[in-house]
Amino acid sequence: MLNRFEIVVEDWVIRKRLEDYLFDRFPDLSRSYIREIIRDGRCEVNGRIENRGFRVRGRDFIEIELDLARQTAMRPEPIDFGIIYEDSDVLIADKPAGMLVHPTNFERSGTLLNAVAFYLRNRNTSHSTVRPGLIHRLDKDTSGIIAISKNASFHRALARQFAGKKVDKRYFAVVEGLVADNAGRITLPIGRFAEQKIWDVKPDGKPSITEFSVIKRGNRRTLLEILCITGRTNQIRIHLSKIGHPIVGDEIRGGGKTARLYLHSAKLSFRHPVSGETVKFESPVPEEFGSILDS
Repeated sequence: MLNRFEIVVEDWVIRKRLEDYLFDRFPDLSRSYIREIIRDGRCEVNGRIENRGFRVRGRDFIEIELDLARQTAMRPEPIDFGIIYEDSDVLIADKPAGMLVHPTNFERSGTLLNAVAFYLRNRNTSHSTVRPGLIHRLDKDTSGIIAISKNASFHRALARQFAGKKVDKRYFAVVEGLVADNAGRITLPIGRFAEQKIWDVKPDGKPSITEFSVIKRGNRRTLLEILCITGRTNQIRIHLSKIGHPIVGDEIRGGGKTARLYLHSAKLSFRHPVSGETVKFESPVPEEFGSILDS
């Protein structure tokens, strides 16, 4: 059975190969099947059939037809993870730090989607054909809330809310130093430096907005609540480091080497596409955040 997907490419994507983008977006399908879909003309970008090497970027519109029962590449694995909420359309997971959200070319197992696939397959027979889909992402080193769709229509509807910036997503972070202002707004543009293959503040980069407020000050560190208005790659890490307060554990930006990155996706709110009601979810700040703050 063919399922039709409509995808608005995330703002942070810059010139990524179509094949690679789709492989990351649908990690439970094999690369050979993705190539077959593109070759057979069942994938359009902005209304045109493109080849697998076409470079997609933020705001591109992809229409694709997939048979989700074909050539499953992702192995369900019995891995523990937290569940904050679940209904017939969505699962709100609590991801631990250090876990990838989806398989990559180099790591095909041990990810959150491997764990969710096992959970849904074994929970009961009604979920036996559900293919979990990522609506947004968290870095491997970031813990906390992440939404996972159970069907194409829900995925499409909530993805549109993310693309339209109608979703409220807040983080907590412990940063180095005592932040002087009780609240602030950072508006430095962020772009990719191709030669170094890194993201950083760049004069001709994309507009990027991060708001923060102080929750608590420790002896030499500060706990912040952060609202990411835009969703650029590594935006929170970059912005906080540029104002002189790198996140604890962000070694490459001056946050030192610790057991984990002290960044946590704590709150998520959106309008449920099925019920129409505004739903709000929270993940408790890990205990180690308090310990590192007062150390």
